[in-house]
Amino acid sequence: MTSQIENKPFNGVRTEVTTSVGFDEVLTRLRAQMGRATVQEVVALAKTPITEAEYIREVEERFVGESGFMLFAELDHGGWLPKFGITRRTVRWILGNPLIAVTMIRHDITAGLFAPVELLVTEAENGQGATVTYLRPSSLMVIADNPPLLAAARALDEKYNALVAQATAP
Repeated sequence: MTSQIENKPFNGVRTEVTTSVGFDEVLTRLRAQMGRATVQEVVALAKTPITEAEYIREVEERFVGESGFMLFAELDHGGWLPKFGITRRTVRWILGNPLIAVTMIRHDITAGLFAPVELLVTEAENGQGATVTYLRPSSLMVIADNPPLLAAARALDEKYNALVAQATAP
Protein backbone atom coordinates (compact mmCIF):
# COMPACT_ATOMS: atom_id res chain seq x y z
CA MET A 1 0.00 0.00 0.00
CA THR A 2 1.41 3.39 -0.98
CA SER A 3 0.29 6.96 -0.95
CA GLN A 4 1.51 10.00 -2.78
CA ILE A 5 1.26 13.64 -1.81
CA GLU A 6 1.32 16.28 -4.53
CA ASN A 7 1.01 19.99 -3.82
CA LYS A 8 -0.55 22.11 -6.54
CA PRO A 9 -0.29 25.83 -5.74
CA PHE A 10 -2.87 28.19 -7.19
CA ASN A 11 -3.91 31.80 -6.80
CA GLY A 12 -7.45 32.34 -5.57
CA VAL A 13 -9.12 35.72 -6.09
CA ARG A 14 -10.94 37.22 -3.12
CA THR A 15 -13.70 39.71 -3.92
CA GLU A 16 -14.96 42.25 -1.39
CA VAL A 17 -18.05 44.30 -2.17
CA THR A 18 -18.59 47.14 0.31
CA THR A 19 -21.99 48.80 0.30
CA SER A 20 -23.91 51.47 2.18
CA VAL A 21 -26.84 49.03 2.27
CA GLY A 22 -27.30 47.76 5.81
CA PHE A 23 -26.34 44.30 6.99
CA ASP A 24 -29.94 43.16 7.57
CA GLU A 25 -31.08 44.49 4.19
CA VAL A 26 -28.24 42.71 2.36
CA LEU A 27 -29.26 39.44 4.01
CA THR A 28 -32.93 40.06 3.19
CA ARG A 29 -32.07 40.72 -0.46
CA LEU A 30 -29.89 37.63 -0.69
CA ARG A 31 -32.59 35.43 0.86
CA ALA A 32 -35.19 36.85 -1.54
CA GLN A 33 -33.09 35.72 -4.52
CA MET A 34 -32.33 32.23 -3.27
CA GLY A 35 -34.17 29.04 -2.68
CA ARG A 36 -33.34 26.91 0.31
CA ALA A 37 -32.41 23.26 0.63
CA THR A 38 -30.17 20.99 2.60
CA VAL A 39 -27.53 18.93 0.90
CA GLN A 40 -29.31 15.89 2.32
CA GLU A 41 -32.54 16.86 0.52
CA VAL A 42 -30.73 17.25 -2.81
CA VAL A 43 -28.98 13.90 -2.37
CA ALA A 44 -32.16 12.13 -1.21
CA LEU A 45 -33.97 13.38 -4.30
CA ALA A 46 -31.17 12.02 -6.51
CA LYS A 47 -31.55 8.60 -4.89
CA THR A 48 -35.23 8.33 -5.83
CA PRO A 49 -36.17 6.35 -8.95
CA ILE A 50 -36.52 9.35 -11.28
CA THR A 51 -34.80 10.23 -14.53
CA GLU A 52 -32.12 12.90 -14.88
CA ALA A 53 -34.69 15.18 -16.55
CA GLU A 54 -37.15 14.65 -13.69
CA TYR A 55 -34.40 15.36 -11.16
CA ILE A 56 -33.52 18.61 -12.92
CA ARG A 57 -37.17 19.67 -12.99
CA GLU A 58 -37.68 18.84 -9.31
CA VAL A 59 -34.53 20.70 -8.22
CA GLU A 60 -35.52 23.76 -10.26
CA GLU A 61 -39.12 23.76 -9.01
CA ARG A 62 -38.54 22.89 -5.35
CA PHE A 63 -35.19 24.36 -4.39
CA VAL A 64 -33.72 26.94 -6.78
CA GLY A 65 -34.39 30.66 -6.32
CA GLU A 66 -34.56 33.34 -9.00
CA SER A 67 -30.78 33.82 -8.83
CA GLY A 68 -30.20 30.18 -9.73
CA PHE A 69 -28.89 29.44 -6.24
CA MET A 70 -30.15 27.83 -3.08
CA LEU A 71 -28.93 28.42 0.46
CA PHE A 72 -27.60 25.20 2.00
CA ALA A 73 -26.31 26.47 5.34
CA GLU A 74 -25.81 29.61 7.39
CA LEU A 75 -23.06 29.90 9.99
CA ASP A 76 -23.70 32.81 12.35
CA HIS A 77 -20.22 33.85 13.45
CA GLY A 78 -21.79 36.96 14.97
CA GLY A 79 -23.67 34.71 17.37
CA TRP A 80 -20.54 33.53 19.16
CA LEU A 81 -17.95 36.25 18.50
CA PRO A 82 -19.29 38.64 21.19
CA LYS A 83 -18.00 36.14 23.76
CA PHE A 84 -14.54 37.29 22.64
CA GLY A 85 -15.30 41.00 22.47
CA ILE A 86 -16.00 41.11 18.71
CA THR A 87 -19.37 42.76 18.29
CA ARG A 88 -19.71 43.08 14.52
CA ARG A 89 -22.36 40.86 13.00
CA THR A 90 -21.10 38.44 10.40
CA VAL A 91 -22.56 35.35 8.74
CA ARG A 92 -21.06 32.81 6.39
CA TRP A 93 -23.36 31.22 3.83
CA ILE A 94 -22.88 28.06 1.84
CA LEU A 95 -24.87 28.27 -1.36
CA GLY A 96 -25.00 26.65 -4.73
CA ASN A 97 -26.97 24.52 -7.11
CA PRO A 98 -26.15 20.92 -8.07
CA LEU A 99 -27.27 21.67 -11.63
CA ILE A 100 -24.57 24.35 -11.86
CA ALA A 101 -21.98 22.28 -9.97
CA VAL A 102 -22.26 19.40 -12.41
CA THR A 103 -21.34 21.73 -15.30
CA MET A 104 -17.88 21.99 -13.72
CA ILE A 105 -17.48 18.65 -11.94
CA ARG A 106 -18.09 16.75 -15.19
CA HIS A 107 -14.85 18.35 -16.51
CA ASP A 108 -12.80 17.90 -13.32
CA ILE A 109 -14.10 15.95 -10.35
CA THR A 110 -11.89 18.02 -8.02
CA ALA A 111 -13.97 21.12 -8.83
CA GLY A 112 -16.27 19.64 -6.19
CA LEU A 113 -13.86 20.94 -3.56
CA PHE A 114 -15.17 24.43 -4.32
CA ALA A 115 -18.80 23.66 -5.04
CA PRO A 116 -20.96 24.73 -3.35
CA VAL A 117 -19.58 28.24 -2.97
CA GLU A 118 -19.47 30.45 0.11
CA LEU A 119 -19.79 34.08 1.02
CA LEU A 120 -19.33 36.13 4.16
CA VAL A 121 -21.58 39.08 4.98
CA THR A 122 -20.11 41.41 7.59
CA GLU A 123 -21.60 44.49 9.18
CA ALA A 124 -19.56 47.68 8.75
CA GLU A 125 -17.59 48.68 11.84
CA ASN A 126 -19.77 51.75 12.31
CA GLY A 127 -22.95 49.72 11.72
CA GLN A 128 -23.73 51.69 8.53
CA GLY A 129 -23.44 49.27 5.64
CA ALA A 130 -21.94 45.88 5.00
CA THR A 131 -19.27 43.99 3.11
CA VAL A 132 -19.83 40.81 1.14
CA THR A 133 -16.67 38.75 0.72
CA TYR A 134 -16.30 35.72 -1.52
CA LEU A 135 -13.76 33.84 -3.58
CA ARG A 136 -14.08 33.83 -7.35
CA PRO A 137 -14.97 30.22 -8.13
CA SER A 138 -13.00 30.04 -11.40
CA SER A 139 -9.83 31.12 -9.58
CA LEU A 140 -10.17 28.12 -7.27
CA MET A 141 -11.42 25.40 -9.61
CA VAL A 142 -9.27 25.84 -12.69
CA ILE A 143 -5.62 25.13 -11.99
CA ALA A 144 -4.71 23.41 -15.26
CA ASP A 145 -5.49 23.97 -18.93
CA ASN A 146 -9.12 22.85 -19.14
CA PRO A 147 -11.18 25.12 -21.44
CA PRO A 148 -14.58 23.46 -20.79
CA LEU A 149 -14.07 23.72 -17.03
CA LEU A 150 -12.92 27.33 -17.34
CA ALA A 151 -16.01 28.24 -19.39
CA ALA A 152 -18.36 26.60 -16.89
CA ALA A 153 -16.56 28.18 -13.91
CA ARG A 154 -16.66 31.62 -15.51
CA ALA A 155 -20.40 31.22 -16.05
CA LEU A 156 -20.68 30.51 -12.32
CA ASP A 157 -18.56 33.60 -11.60
CA GLU A 158 -21.05 35.73 -13.52
CA LYS A 159 -24.10 34.28 -11.73
CA TYR A 160 -22.38 34.74 -8.39
CA ASN A 161 -21.35 38.32 -9.16
CA ALA A 162 -24.92 39.12 -10.24
CA LEU A 163 -26.35 37.70 -7.01
CA VAL A 164 -24.03 39.85 -4.90
CA ALA A 165 -24.56 42.95 -7.08
CA GLN A 166 -28.35 42.75 -6.62
CA ALA A 167 -28.00 42.36 -2.86
CA THR A 168 -25.57 45.26 -2.44
CA ALA A 169 -26.85 47.86 -4.94
CA PRO A 170 -27.71 51.11 -3.13
